[in-house]
Amino acid sequence: MSRVGKKPIAIPQGVEVTINDQIVMVKGPKGELKEDLNAVVSVNLVDVENGKEVQLTVNQEDDKFERSMWGTARALIANMVIGVTEGFTRKLEVNGVGYRVNLEGRKIVLAVGFSHDVRIELPEGMDAVVEGNTITLIGANKHDVGELADKIRKVRKPEPYKGKGIKYAEEVIRRKAGKTQKAGE
Repeated sequence: MSRVGKKPIAIPQGVEVTINDQIVMVKGPKGELKEDLNAVVSVNLVDVENGKEVQLTVNQEDDKFERSMWGTARALIANMVIGVTEGFTRKLEVNGVGYRVNLEGRKIVLAVGFSHDVRIELPEGMDAVVEGNTITLIGANKHDVGELADKIRKVRKPEPYKGKGIKYAEEVIRRKAGKTQKAGE
């Protein structure tokens, strides 16, 4: 059983955490994030000798639901702190003959074998960098970065025969052998 929820979250310099009932707001150099946590988790901002940290507690540690919410809430707050300080990135690769990707203002334009170009608008607070056939998504909210990456990947998923399509940079596509003709036919 994981005990992630017990670990305190250190607040680095330049990051401001505000707790109002079950709403946690984190402000930093890369933006501002807000999360509404489950009522079973109580959040406290504690002063320690080397700065501040966030500590989370639950009423009953032996209740399975409360334990799961405890770890989830801790992970959400930790990701918010990382997001406003460092940010999150996700890389996608566009593979295929004639497949192209461009950035026009706040829109990603994909030419991936359809009769038309697919345009995807970047949400507020997110940026993208296009270098050749690689798209790098940058943002403070881990969930939003992952969701946009998934939306872009769904435009043309990679296929197993030629490997054409849009895939995550670290993703490995298992290739299949094509049909072969028997000898003598």
